[in-house]
Amino acid sequence: MKLLVTGGAGFIGSAFVRLVLGGDAHTVVNLDKLTYAGNLENLASVEGNPGYRFVRGDCADHGLLDQVMDEGKPDAIVHFAAESHVDRSILSPQPVFDSNLGGSFGMLEAARRHGISRYVHVSTDEVYGSIDEPHEADENYPLRASSPYSASKAGSDLLALSYHTTYKLPIMVTRASNNYGPYQFPEKLIPLMISNALEDKPLPIYGDGMQVRDWLYVDDHCRAILAVLENGRPGEVYNIGGTCSLPNLTVVRQILAGTGKPESLMKTVTDRPGHDRRYALTSGKVMRETGWSPLVPFEQGMRETIDWYREHQDWVRRVKTGAYRDYYERNYAGR
Repeated sequence: MKLLVTGGAGFIGSAFVRLVLGGDAHTVVNLDKLTYAGNLENLASVEGNPGYRFVRGDCADHGLLDQVMDEGKPDAIVHFAAESHVDRSILSPQPVFDSNLGGSFGMLEAARRHGISRYVHVSTDEVYGSIDEPHEADENYPLRASSPYSASKAGSDLLALSYHTTYKLPIMVTRASNNYGPYQFPEKLIPLMISNALEDKPLPIYGDGMQVRDWLYVDDHCRAILAVLENGRPGEVYNIGGTCSLPNLTVVRQILAGTGKPESLMKTVTDRPGHDRRYALTSGKVMRETGWSPLVPFEQGMRETIDWYREHQDWVRRVKTGAYRDYYERNYAGR
């Protein structure tokens, strides 16, 4: 399959690109705007792959999309590109709606114009909102977004599904739980806590730290997306979870134990507005229909993630300072 992957320089997108180029069945054009969380260092291992091509651009640029489609003639699209940080969406909502709704609309229109045969729209379990115990969200659970970010993702999910209903575009939507692993931008919980712990900086804990999340190793998520791309049914939604629900406080304590740092580094801070208490979803459908299941236990994934950040502190430093972006601006300015 010839794939067009959007947002392939981000955390999950780059893991997916590395996965599919590790085999011999796919070629990839990676379209990424290279906003703050897009980092081509994440893809250094595939830069010389003859089946890989990078294009810097915006998913809302209809002319560019037509050019990319005409040149690459992709069979399928996997749409990762999104602004994904809840706190940023609360402080400044405009970019998440421009990217998550405007960008999704641009990709759907391009897919419709060019007759794409498979399209995976990658979303999040946050669209379901906070879920009381003991309930878990299946794919028919009501959407109750709590933040501008999750609302923008819920809206883009519905937009994508409407293109299947109205235009018969072969859309599949995936909704995953919280990802973690190497190359994650250090603003999300796990990489922030690991990098702060390694630098002996305070670890900020929102409120009482008892917010519950289901944790999914990024490579397991990418295998699930590939399984849906290859075997999913158009018009369907597929939840993807790691079957590992833990309070944030437990996760932070595991990080401190794994880095050999004291719990005195934890610092309670004021909870963020609209902070969902518990996410929970069931992945039975994707397991039944594609044969996928998560392979990496949380303890193993956490060890590997801590080791990666410990061994790549120069990467973390460049990301935190923004130094990695200087090259992109020099190299891609005006293109």
